[in-house]
Amino acid sequence: MIDHNILTSLQKRLDGEMQYDKLTRSLYATDASVYRRVPLGVTFPKSISDIKNIIAFALEHKIGLIPRTAGTSLAGQCVGDGIVVDVSKHFTEIISIDRSKKTVTVQPGVIRDDLNRFLKPYGLFFGPNTSTSNRCMIGGMVGNNSSGTTSIQYGVTRDKVLELHTVLSDGSEAVFSEISIEEFNTKRNIDTLEGKIYQSIYKELSPKAAQEEIIANFPKPEIHRRNTGYAIDELINSEVFSRDTTPINLCKLLSGSEGTLAFTTQITLQLDELPPDESLMIAAHFKTINDCMNAVVPVMEHSLYTCEMMDKTILDCTKNNIEQLKNRFFIVDDPEAILMLELRAIDKEDLEKQKVRLLETLTKSGLSYANPVLHGTEIDQALELRKAGLGLLGNIVGDKKAVACIEDTAVAIPDLANYISEFTTLMTSYNQEAVYYAHAGAGEIHLRPILDLKKREDVTLFKKITDDVATLVKKYNGSMSGEHGDGIVRAEYIPFMIGEKNYKIIERIKEAFDPGYIFNPGKIVNAYPMDQKLRYEIDREEPEINTIFDFSDSMGILRAAEKCNGSGDCRKSVESGGTMCPSYRATKNEKDTTRGRANTLREFLTNSSEVNKFNHKELKEVFDLCLSCKGCSSECPSNVDVATLKAEFEYQYQKKNGVSLRTKLFANNNRLNDLGRIAPGMTNFFFKNKFTSRILKSSLGIAKNRDLPLLSKQSLRNWCNNNINKIQPVQPIKTVYFFIDEFTNHLDTPIGIDAIELLVKLNYGVKVIDHKESGRTFISKGLLKQAKALANHNISVFNTLITQETPLIGLEPSAILTFRDEYLRLANDKKKAESLSKNTFLIDEFLNSEIQRGNITSAQFTSESKTIKLHGHCHQKALSTIQTTFAYLNLPENFKVTIIPSGCCGMAGSFGYEKEHYDISMQVGEQTLFPAVRKAKEDTIITAVGTSCRHQIKDGTSRTAFHPVTILREALI
Repeated sequence: MIDHNILTSLQKRLDGEMQYDKLTRSLYATDASVYRRVPLGVTFPKSISDIKNIIAFALEHKIGLIPRTAGTSLAGQCVGDGIVVDVSKHFTEIISIDRSKKTVTVQPGVIRDDLNRFLKPYGLFFGPNTSTSNRCMIGGMVGNNSSGTTSIQYGVTRDKVLELHTVLSDGSEAVFSEISIEEFNTKRNIDTLEGKIYQSIYKELSPKAAQEEIIANFPKPEIHRRNTGYAIDELINSEVFSRDTTPINLCKLLSGSEGTLAFTTQITLQLDELPPDESLMIAAHFKTINDCMNAVVPVMEHSLYTCEMMDKTILDCTKNNIEQLKNRFFIVDDPEAILMLELRAIDKEDLEKQKVRLLETLTKSGLSYANPVLHGTEIDQALELRKAGLGLLGNIVGDKKAVACIEDTAVAIPDLANYISEFTTLMTSYNQEAVYYAHAGAGEIHLRPILDLKKREDVTLFKKITDDVATLVKKYNGSMSGEHGDGIVRAEYIPFMIGEKNYKIIERIKEAFDPGYIFNPGKIVNAYPMDQKLRYEIDREEPEINTIFDFSDSMGILRAAEKCNGSGDCRKSVESGGTMCPSYRATKNEKDTTRGRANTLREFLTNSSEVNKFNHKELKEVFDLCLSCKGCSSECPSNVDVATLKAEFEYQYQKKNGVSLRTKLFANNNRLNDLGRIAPGMTNFFFKNKFTSRILKSSLGIAKNRDLPLLSKQSLRNWCNNNINKIQPVQPIKTVYFFIDEFTNHLDTPIGIDAIELLVKLNYGVKVIDHKESGRTFISKGLLKQAKALANHNISVFNTLITQETPLIGLEPSAILTFRDEYLRLANDKKKAESLSKNTFLIDEFLNSEIQRGNITSAQFTSESKTIKLHGHCHQKALSTIQTTFAYLNLPENFKVTIIPSGCCGMAGSFGYEKEHYDISMQVGEQTLFPAVRKAKEDTIITAVGTSCRHQIKDGTSRTAFHPVTILREALI
């Protein structure tokens, strides 16, 4: 282990950061692969000068450098024992665009989808499109030579890279681009490291025997997804080494080199014009994998823009994912596989002709049993379903997982059916039912065995299966890596796949570029063993961890954390939409991602020697900025619910470290409001008065810029006691029980009254009974024993009353949705909790269902015109849907409603009131919500379902946001 003083000396040389604390090293020990290698530290360079200093330091101390962007590598490319160089934070600039040449120049930390949003107004886009496109970065795509769904039309990343600005292993800068044979010869005579590189390449690839060896042993050239080793097979087709007139470009070599040859700082890409506007997709359904594979050759005779496959395993995973469930609309019966075939055309007439011809081909083949045709947003939904496939594999409960090792093989399309047939036979011999999905039209199917890499026998199988598949791929002269790269998992197979002579060539090329072997050691050449340093210790004794929440659906809290497979969906940008992960979007720190939190919890629960394994300051740090928005519970493909993990952590941590006064006060907010209601006028005076409120905020650690919430003139429960029986309809359509949550009861009484009066005037009976608060404040503060008592009480009170005919409805999402979420983990009687949860609804859901039944119509509301902008509550979006609110606000015929495409508002209950969180809270609000509200005209009504959201909008924009129920109540005729 290197001395920390030496690492500190590097920090002093950098404008950026150098971190080598235990937490950071743990965060960067894994990526999306099966490997775990704890680095010495992590650097976040801000400039090329920083990168040069890091390289010089690495050379001096013989330390490896591991380049990293989003860390979504499946083969272990961005984990290692040296220093991780993370450019995702500071190297994020789109430098320039040349519209006439259709090129763009970017830094390596630019996200692929963000780039294409920038390019869209120019009518251009960057073609390669991976399943990680909303967070993967261009630098990583170049390093892996990424492909994705579009490669059959637009090629792979290597085809698009025109120029690379790099720092070489001696700290010198070099620009690689297309050059003539004369320029090549000039360069190889220069006495610099760059010159030696050109000399080496010329020496290695000039001999006819070497070229013949490459042609004989590299993957078939018609396989355009091929990443095995360095792309010397591409270089020999240039004018330097053949009669071809194609100029040489060493970007071909650097693309797919996984950062082992040079450090890239700037990338120029060739762009394409945007695809034709008119499109449709045929989702061909098959009863067997074999039928599906045999259909690929005939359908690829058509000009497809997408030819993607999903198998039953992937499809079954989507059944349990809230976010993906709505995307299953097109699935007919229970297919063993689906091919998604996208067609595009300039006009509808041509598109229709293409559709007819493709359907004729499918019908003639007799292989598919259903061929639904999708249009418009339906195509996006289907592609999103396929895109989520990788992450959804993490939903397999238990220690057996779909393992990435043979998932990236590619063969020529005519060989695909036979290859898959032999592969299936091979898997059967190992008693394996593999997972099949991905890029059928490119001859690449992501095949994954189901293995438990915590067990030695399965680790042995991991190696044996990969050995055998390598032999099978070699038989078909295919590529062991189509787009995910060699990394650690496949690098040791390169000599076998391309032949020892060719391997010696790439070894010597590596040495020419990097004689000190500092760039990403253990990848491509001198490979790390593929079955060592795995994420989990083999044959370990599983830690037994008792929790107050019931995590039995994941077989315990440790396995709930282990569901995170590192796919990094939580790193998507604000512009990509959704909610997850608001704190990361503000800080851009890995520790503030869902992945970072799950990985850190896994690290410490697995390796801690403490009696209370939660008692670690590192865990406190990673959970600190979690807003408990629950975005991850639906948007993370593996459904990693960090809000629940955080609540359990807080409970366990506080058992050892105590509960602060502020935490107790926030958690007991309802009880304090009960006391404050003894003299509400005086309470509000203290909260409003500048002098007294300043003292309160200062003493309790509340942000000075926050307005404290005021008590309503009377509680909702008091109003109900005096009024509710007087206003009931004579013959109600049905009767509902109304849950008086702790926030509406004391702080938003007028909204509660609006809700009850709206229901009554719409001819629904409303009953209110004695019950306890929801427990939301206790859950958010980790006081789970109190929350558990409240949950059990409310379940016992409502269990015999609530049915399909007499549902329980509530206003505040964070309160009423506890019945459908946390109560299921807290309840002593699970069956009663589940039964109650099925008939508990947000008022938005209830109103929308009654609209669908025809019980509520637009005739009951005003025809007055109103423009409304709607912000959705995080818990509503995660556990329900904002579409119900959108639907009922559109019921009045002249209401024009738009949903603000915002994520979390940033308040998150008490989070935004806490002084140390105030700045982050406001940064989150500024991401989308505040600008959208400020942009709205004065006569536009701003509406938000959540009480925290409305307070945040007021504090952040000085605009008053109304509850949608109030708007609908006022719209009644």
